[in-house]
Amino acid sequence: MIVKIRKYRETDIPAMLYIWNEVVEEGIAFPQEEVLTETTGKEFFGDQSYCGVAEDTQTGEILGLYILHPNNVGRCGHICNASYAVSAKNRGVHIGEKLVQDCIRQARDNGFKILQFNAVVASNIHARHLYERIGFRQLGTIPKGFRLKNGQYEDICPYYIEV
Repeated sequence: MIVKIRKYRETDIPAMLYIWNEVVEEGIAFPQEEVLTETTGKEFFGDQSYCGVAEDTQTGEILGLYILHPNNVGRCGHICNASYAVSAKNRGVHIGEKLVQDCIRQARDNGFKILQFNAVVASNIHARHLYERIGFRQLGTIPKGFRLKNGQYEDICPYYIEV
């Protein structure tokens, strides 16, 4: 597998929807509860500052994606936020790391100064270890800040890195 991170194209949207909705339906990482449709997905991805996809260049398969957008406005508009999704069948082979590294470059290229994650679920240890290895700093813990799909609450851990 040769993985290339690139800007998404409209032809990628069906695969992006599948991967995004897979994470939403798992109910353990994304705050969204509603899956995206072809219409809402096209608008959602189009509204981002940048969307990147991880493509297996040998097969053309989309393996994962990220979205990048402002975290706030005005005097805090230099802070951005991102979300990452890797298809369940392709997790554990460092695709997420490639997505995060590319996202940091794109954040810088888009004029942002800080990349902040508002709601990293405490039990998402693989993501947390990745972020910390790359140089993100945890800002603290928000007790019971995330409602899991099963209705239980779990702590969230905001992170940031200067880009």
